[in-house]
Amino acid sequence: MPELWAGTDAGKGEHHCTVIDKDSTVFLTRRVPNNEAELLELLGDVLELAEGEPVTWAVDLNADGAVLWIALLLHHKQKLLYIPGRTVHHASAAYRGSGKTDAKDAFVIADTARMRRDLQPLQETNEIAVDLKILTARRMDLSADRTRAINRLRAQMLEYFPALERAFDYNKSKAGLILLTKYQTAAALRRVGRAQLAAWLKNHGVRMHSTAKNAADMAVSAGEAQLTAVPGEKTTAKMVNTLAREVMALEQEIAELEALLEGRFREHPDVEVITSMPGIGDTLGAEFIAATGGDMTAFGSADRLAGVAGLAPVPRDSGKVSGNMRRPRRYNRRLLRMFYISAQVAAVHCPESRRFYQRKRAEGKSHTQAVLALARRRLNVLWALVRDHRAFEASMPSVVSAAA
Repeated sequence: MPELWAGTDAGKGEHHCTVIDKDSTVFLTRRVPNNEAELLELLGDVLELAEGEPVTWAVDLNADGAVLWIALLLHHKQKLLYIPGRTVHHASAAYRGSGKTDAKDAFVIADTARMRRDLQPLQETNEIAVDLKILTARRMDLSADRTRAINRLRAQMLEYFPALERAFDYNKSKAGLILLTKYQTAAALRRVGRAQLAAWLKNHGVRMHSTAKNAADMAVSAGEAQLTAVPGEKTTAKMVNTLAREVMALEQEIAELEALLEGRFREHPDVEVITSMPGIGDTLGAEFIAATGGDMTAFGSADRLAGVAGLAPVPRDSGKVSGNMRRPRRYNRRLLRMFYISAQVAAVHCPESRRFYQRKRAEGKSHTQAVLALARRRLNVLWALVRDHRAFEASMPSVVSAAA
């Protein structure tokens, strides 16, 4: 039996698998429920068809409904390639038939795996990396929920009490949020007065006396600046109270999650290597592990990692136009964000990074272009450090040249 390629069009409840040989002859095509017993039966049938020859498996998802199937294949030491759904979609246009079916997609996946030699095999992910991926995704969701809640809070306040909306930066001011859980209207603030309000804030979580006093001054001043009660004030004030409590609850949940995230990240074997890079702390380090798995062998080279992060521009030349370099259409935005933010921090606090950034600015680069250039250089260094399990030092020409 010749070598076989098995493509799987993965879904939530069912997968469709098509098996072909080097001539694209179909040996098996089957729809299988996303259950362990049926998937193991499919695996056994395909291996039996192969008669001991190698089978290359390919899937169009690396998360969600395909996780169980991927885990089973990797547990049985099968070679597994990941082909993104966008790639499958574009490739399908070159195959006969205009309709889209699971069987056709599974065939395209298998045939793409047969023809291409630039696809990296999926590998078993470290348990810590999986946990960090879950925790960082949850943290991002909570942060987005907090931002939306604060925006709604400010919008509601602007409708009936604009002076108090301007008085505090609710993204940073805990005192402002605590205040809104009790006092939301101008009349209520005028009645309570500065001294009593400062004491109340001090007793309800504002630790610094000076902070409580300043917050009380700003709030009562806002109340004295508006003597008119607008229609719907009472109902809107209740909504503001609810939103303020929601923001505080989200902040508490984020703080607890960050403590869990930091603790799990600290268990990773490369934590000291990653955090030795200027500009990378526990949060960004956890993002890096979540996005890459922490295994640099999965990327093969720093250039490939840069491509995944969107830091390796690709040419889009046409006709007489050349040198038209643009960011690739598909890249990991969270990984790009991690490298960009860490480069911004390093440009301020790391002398070598600051010199590199200033040199790029002197060459006429914009701030964003200079930070991206620095992020690309730092990616090379971090890739080499993790590969060699070596901590960053202030001057490491050998590491930089090895990573370049």
